Amino acid sequence: MKNKIYVLLVAVSLAFALTACTKEKSTDDDKVVKIAYLPITHSLAVLEEAEELEKEDGIKVELIKYGSWPELLDALNSDRVDGASVLIELAMKSKQEGIGIKAVALGHKDGNVLIVSNDIDSVEDLKGKNFAIPHRQSSHNILLNDALAKGGLTVDDINITELAPTEMPSALAAGTIDGYCVAEPFGAMGVSLGVGKVLYSSEELWENSLCCGLVLTDKFIEERPEEAKNFTERYKTAGANLDEEKAKEVAEKYLNQSDEVLDISLKWISYDELTITEDDYNTLAEKVKEYGLSDNPPEYEDFVKSDW
Repeated sequence: MKNKIYVLLVAVSLAFALTACTKEKSTDDDKVVKIAYLPITHSLAVLEEAEELEKEDGIKVELIKYGSWPELLDALNSDRVDGASVLIELAMKSKQEGIGIKAVALGHKDGNVLIVSNDIDSVEDLKGKNFAIPHRQSSHNILLNDALAKGGLTVDDINITELAPTEMPSALAAGTIDGYCVAEPFGAMGVSLGVGKVLYSSEELWENSLCCGLVLTDKFIEERPEEAKNFTERYKTAGANLDEEKAKEVAEKYLNQSDEVLDISLKWISYDELTITEDDYNTLAEKVKEYGLSDNPPEYEDFVKSDW
């Protein structure tokens, strides 16, 4: 049974990788807004907005799909796209390194879980175990640190590995890791396949946690300010309209996941009130420093654009 699950998950991972488009289309149309994304539930607000914006405002959003965060970040940092739905800690790091970007909204609220193998009953059971995160610069790393603290543990008590999101369910099924925390719907996939269970949800560890954000380049904001403002406002509206039924429709179109996986995943996430507040951002910045992700994260007023 385990071998069959492993083969199935490897096939899903390969399909994900092969469908990830990393080539930007060239266009001279100044009505086009190029937005990079990964096919995850955390990106659904921007995927929903793309269709609505063209239909109602005549502005075409060119969605450019990537298979990994490093690929997406490279496109964002080099101005090959106008913006991205991206892990906010990665964007903070880029800003810290002098890249001209601004965070204009959240990608979602909640929507992260710590998945562990079925024989693990408490965070204390993770001592000496192998745990996967997608990137050191991620809220998933922060949530792991928060969870370990509940059991009197630190990251020094476990073995942490960075894996691509698509690899995590299969690694858990194969027994090469004992748990993981990653963007959805890959947590839900582990639950759906019966190879893992939820140890903690993000809201149990970190109220109003920040994870993914909508980031726009300074170039786009400065050269096309009205479009940037309109894009951001419509994005927030699209998020507010994403109830569970609508979110599933969008997810079915873009994510190529089973109904069961989407049903599980979408119960954990919401897209309303996507404004990045100063209090929530400052909490994030403190956690970034506390857990060693960065000793000098950007200040709210330098990184978050809230003065539209």
